[in-house]
Amino acid sequence: MTLPLAPASSGRVRAVLDTDTFNEVDDQFALAHLLLSPLRVQLEAVYAAPFHNSRSSGPEQGMERSYEEIMRVLAAMEGKTPGTTEGTRVPVYRGSRQWLPDAKTPVESEAARHLVELAMAPAPAAPRPVAGEDPAQPAVWASDKLYVVAIGAPTNVASALLMEPRIAERIVVVWLGGNAPYWRTAKEFNLQQDLHASRIIVDVTAPLVLVPCLPIASNVHTTVAELETHLAPYSALGEYLTNIVRSYDKNKPGWSKVIWDIAATAWIIDHTWSFGDALPSPALLDDMTWRNDPGRPTATIINWVKRDPVFADFFAKCKALGKE
Repeated sequence: MTLPLAPASSGRVRAVLDTDTFNEVDDQFALAHLLLSPLRVQLEAVYAAPFHNSRSSGPEQGMERSYEEIMRVLAAMEGKTPGTTEGTRVPVYRGSRQWLPDAKTPVESEAARHLVELAMAPAPAAPRPVAGEDPAQPAVWASDKLYVVAIGAPTNVASALLMEPRIAERIVVVWLGGNAPYWRTAKEFNLQQDLHASRIIVDVTAPLVLVPCLPIASNVHTTVAELETHLAPYSALGEYLTNIVRSYDKNKPGWSKVIWDIAATAWIIDHTWSFGDALPSPALLDDMTWRNDPGRPTATIINWVKRDPVFADFFAKCKALGKE
């Protein structure tokens, strides 16, 4: 069944990725998966998102460290990003240095301004040529929308919507944030960082695909042993991703690492890996709980992600990268 707001099963998807990449070790997988899928996704830009935890002194440093981590992931791909010529890279933009001060005031950043400009510009008539595609069957767009995949606090995306509300007619936001509407709390890292921005997103200011963390994206996990077998031996990228997971925790017996963010990027690569429904988007209350109201705007809410095909696809593409 085709989910509401899903792009067509064939064709190319125009997308941008908004990521707090240094926050932990899952954003790196999501970024790599998009870059490794050029026959499906034309990644137009990557935006560094702010975050604040033990890995940063505040949102500004979190954004800067995310920017640096994006560059490390690109470097780990050794200039061999599929679909590009040697040495070319997807554009990367710095995002917000602070949270939204209120629900009406955007935060200026390169990322937010670029998103406005990209969304408002006419889409190219056809996707860029990609190595490996059949020249007898030129690629077409899978949707006339720009897919904005946000896997951190959505400050950059919310700021762009406040700067130019008309972009809501031209984009679909895919946000990994909060927990399932029936969960006892909405409180989750991406959501709680910037409540003003999170409300703008779940109020469906723009068409929304919501990928809840608990208990949905939490199903998408891996282990160091699996990565050492299927990822590390095949490329510098695989070795890099394995090392950052290995160093994230003590890898004690029984430990696995949730790769939360790949649940969001996987949805635009192949939406058949997910189940979801068109439902009223929950209202976010001040105590970080949800209020479910049938009169709220409709969003596509993901309720299951098939972990195995997501990782099978990711591992296969990483292995192919190492052979180029």
